[in-house]
Amino acid sequence: MSPRGHKAVPPPADFQAAPRTDPTGLRVTVVNNRGLGKVFDFADLKVPRPMQLSLATVYAGQSAGWNSHASANSYWNSLTMFATFLEAQEHPAQDLDELSAPTVDLLRRNFLQAAGTRIDLANLRRLLGRDPRLAGGPVAEVLARPVRRAPSTRTSLEDDEHEQFKNAARAEFRAGLLRIRENTAHLERYRRGELAEGSRDWKIGRVLDHLAATGDVPRTVLPNSAATVTNGRLLGGAHPLRTWGRLFPTRSEIIALAVLMTDQWGWNLSMYHRVPVPVRTPSAGESGVITYQVQVEKHRAREGRWWDTENITDSGAGSDGRLITQALEATAHARALVTRLAPGTDLLMTYRMTHLGRNHNDHDRSQPVGPIGFGITNYGAHAWRKRHGLARSPFQPLRRTTVVEDGRPLQHKQRTHESVYVLPDQRVQKRSRTVIAAGALEALQQARDLTFKGHLANQPDFAHQETVSADCADEKTSPWPAPDGGCGAGFLACLGCENSRVHTGHHSRLAVLHQQLLSLRGVLPGHHWATRWEEFMHRLENLRERVGESTFDHAGQRATERDHMIVDLLLKGELDR
Repeated sequence: MSPRGHKAVPPPADFQAAPRTDPTGLRVTVVNNRGLGKVFDFADLKVPRPMQLSLATVYAGQSAGWNSHASANSYWNSLTMFATFLEAQEHPAQDLDELSAPTVDLLRRNFLQAAGTRIDLANLRRLLGRDPRLAGGPVAEVLARPVRRAPSTRTSLEDDEHEQFKNAARAEFRAGLLRIRENTAHLERYRRGELAEGSRDWKIGRVLDHLAATGDVPRTVLPNSAATVTNGRLLGGAHPLRTWGRLFPTRSEIIALAVLMTDQWGWNLSMYHRVPVPVRTPSAGESGVITYQVQVEKHRAREGRWWDTENITDSGAGSDGRLITQALEATAHARALVTRLAPGTDLLMTYRMTHLGRNHNDHDRSQPVGPIGFGITNYGAHAWRKRHGLARSPFQPLRRTTVVEDGRPLQHKQRTHESVYVLPDQRVQKRSRTVIAAGALEALQQARDLTFKGHLANQPDFAHQETVSADCADEKTSPWPAPDGGCGAGFLACLGCENSRVHTGHHSRLAVLHQQLLSLRGVLPGHHWATRWEEFMHRLENLRERVGESTFDHAGQRATERDHMIVDLLLKGELDR
């Protein structure tokens, strides 16, 4: 099925895909996911003709996985830099098979040292690696060396800057929405005949009706060919917000809407070029609840998986879907005008252009329809930032912040989520320091709790009291005092007490106990082992390491019948003290 629900139809039996290269082999056509082609002429590269043909071949092969002209332009720019590099060599290679390992290594070093060219080096590695003549040998070994990303300097927004972005966008979009809502209500009263004919409100209603139908208010052409607003005094001036802005959002207001959407859902900036109008679906059982199906573009996914559907519900103020409802309301007149001028156009992010008659060269974005433009450009985003006095352009920081705060991948894969958004983010690293430090301290404390805390001795001290697992140097200062005085701990806890003393006479008994516990660990249920024996086993293992594993294990051979009896009683739970 297509993104809008049209049934897929198989191609005819004689169908053949359009060739990517022309008969000369030098002109490569890249078709984006809108079906528009862009030609790249390799005759323009300042390299010998054999090299031009080889580069065109690998470029055409790589282009099979692209769905946008942005990718094509990126690789083309990389090839242009490659051609400039070759031209500067004393004896430039005539074709790819004449490239030498020192030349490719020099190319690598130059690109790694220059600012912002790592992506170009990565592009060249992919392209040159497609040529079968470079599949092996010294050049292939140089190309196989990975290009590591430069350390990321991007970071998500701190709370105060985040609020600054949201407040600026919320204030601008809401002002535009209220203006359009008020004038739309005025237009509807005019169309229902509720306004007295000839009154000021009626005249404004007639202007609004003309504006909705044509995209502009009536204008008068002066003798000098300049056009002026016919009803300027009636409308309160010729400013766009007093004229066509009464029913149409400005580009800046649509950017503000996109900022709010990015903050809420973390959408890519490029998605706003092509996002279709959300489809309203029936809501089960609840009145006043609207559910929208939104087609979310994943422009880096492979062919056939560029779109995914998300259900977003408007259940009232503050719900996720309320912003969709407001977006549909703000763009209603612009979308209606586009439908009349270009039936079949189904895009949400529409605005009334200030300067009419201007097309653009970005074929990944729809061309204007009449006075209506679509989507958002990087230039527009930077202009919006400057207008509101913000420190940086809003979309990348907001998207990063939303992804980090949401804690899961949005329009990307799990690996990208972790390697690009979470792990390199300086704010995440800063916030995680306290968590990591607390975890490390907790782990250290747990490790200390599970170690042998007593002291090793060569000979017994007859002033100490003998226990099952050790001797006790001072029962009165036990960490586990009994209610009636003395020590209230079981014999297994002795190794965790600083008053315990283990001498060579204990080694044989403890070695037998260690062997028996190893046997038990394989047959006891996990929860039973963890609650009864695991803590003591950790301390016993630590004691074994401190005594020496071979010495400790060898001592088990000297165990007496009494040692075996005591160990059996311990394992059966019949010897608590």
